[in-house]
Amino acid sequence: MPTADLIIENARVITMDPARPYAEAIALKDGLVLAVGSRAEVAAAAPAALRRINAGGASVLPGFIESHIHLFTGGAQLNSLSLAGLTGFDAIAAAVRQRAAREPADQLLIAEQAAYFMFGDHEPITRHVLDRVLPDRPLAFFASDHHTMWANTPALKLAGILNGKQVPPGNEIVMGADGLATGELREFEGFAPVAELTPTGGREMLGLQGVEPASPPTPAQRAIDKEIIKQGLAYCASLGITSFHNMDGNFYQLELLGEIEAAGDLTVRGRVPFRFLPGMALSELEKAVEMRRRWHSDRLKADFVKIFMDGVVESTTAHMFADYDTAPGVRGSSYFEQDEFDAICTEIDRLGFQITVHAIGDAAVNRTLNSYEAAQRANGRRDSRHRIEHIEILAPADLPRFAGLGVIASMQPTHAPGGYYPPEPILSMVGRERMRLAYPWQSIRNTGARLVFASDWPVAPLDPLLGIKTAVTRGPVFEGAPDERQSLADSIAGFTVDGAFTEFTEASKGRLRPGLVGDVVILTGDIEATPPEEIDALKVAVTICGGRITYERNAA
Repeated sequence: MPTADLIIENARVITMDPARPYAEAIALKDGLVLAVGSRAEVAAAAPAALRRINAGGASVLPGFIESHIHLFTGGAQLNSLSLAGLTGFDAIAAAVRQRAAREPADQLLIAEQAAYFMFGDHEPITRHVLDRVLPDRPLAFFASDHHTMWANTPALKLAGILNGKQVPPGNEIVMGADGLATGELREFEGFAPVAELTPTGGREMLGLQGVEPASPPTPAQRAIDKEIIKQGLAYCASLGITSFHNMDGNFYQLELLGEIEAAGDLTVRGRVPFRFLPGMALSELEKAVEMRRRWHSDRLKADFVKIFMDGVVESTTAHMFADYDTAPGVRGSSYFEQDEFDAICTEIDRLGFQITVHAIGDAAVNRTLNSYEAAQRANGRRDSRHRIEHIEILAPADLPRFAGLGVIASMQPTHAPGGYYPPEPILSMVGRERMRLAYPWQSIRNTGARLVFASDWPVAPLDPLLGIKTAVTRGPVFEGAPDERQSLADSIAGFTVDGAFTEFTEASKGRLRPGLVGDVVILTGDIEATPPEEIDALKVAVTICGGRITYERNAA
């Protein structure tokens, strides 16, 4: 009889395997699940183990799969000042000034998780407001959605954009009536000049733009960046995450991850995309093919293409069929025309890549579905598992198309108003009628389409348990709106087996079954016995990736 590397016993094992949904023990050996079953069954399969863990009746689950993340950016912001939940000038200014007193005066101070109307319902964030907060040094606030940044006058001067700068369509340095920048910087190219002022020179943001560093980073800079990524990986492991789908990418980030993998330190399995940008020629997809050729291990893959179709609701850059209720004449816009995007998706699909598109407004979602349908007509139907990310506003006619086209709805529970975030300002911006099919988790599921859940960290908190809690507790935003709450089983699946399906690995992970990879998370309590509103009070006790313990709460 084999000696197991690890046996977990006295557990409430939720296997996500319909053939055997529950067990009380699990044995791991050589990075795989050796046995799952009763304590006696596991003992019969592996009477000895190098280590045993008594779970104390707590839940044991497949390792969480985080299907939408920005690892490098999130890692770089782990130690940043967070403004989450702060409102009003005095509270915000106090937090910023307290942090400023502890940091070098000549460095840009960046604060994260800023709300669009944190200074008041009718008080936009401008450089003048931020000058009052901190007048004598560069300061920038990142919106919680990371699609907008606001900078004070010293930061705009230092970045060389106080007088504006030409940026690609869909990006904007908002200018005032006085001919100077207001301080509001929209989308990646709009705030890139300020991001370049950070200690990393903004290298963590380059994957969002799909570009490489302007000059090769020095060995010292590479070491800094690699350490940031490793901190991000460690944070993922501390939350039970054993796999992630990155939503930004370039060769530089892949090279760093590859070096981390070669050193045996890639503690979370990762997928990284090629970023296709507006204005790119189709021939640029040769780079995606090269990425796929170079990185294809079971720990690190470059096997999909990520595209942005529009912006976000809060900045009125999400593309809508009708005007925003709070901005007559404004509907946002898509970054690609329909015929153009049809050709792009058809070529990416022909090359055998999975496509994933950020589309938030109903018009942007419609345009993306149209192009996926065009690719099927041109290339024939295959098991492509193309995705749409976010799907915050959906036209009723498009609801059944996900199942019909085999498109995966990739959604983030904590993004939805009425859950982690308050209903406003989104409810007022889009109105009740459009909110009836906004963030439509269960409505899409009811059509037979496949969903997968994620966080979009650092846009929202990374913790999968918070995502699960939000999915099962978020009620209708207003009386009469559909109830999109999820069952606990579907919510857990969204972070496990559905994530595996989304990345074509359902035959090897996402469940706990003999022969599958030993990716496991042990919680501090029984998730099924925990009141739904308290699920995020549970913690991760142990995370195991490929049979290797990557996080242990007591050790930490």
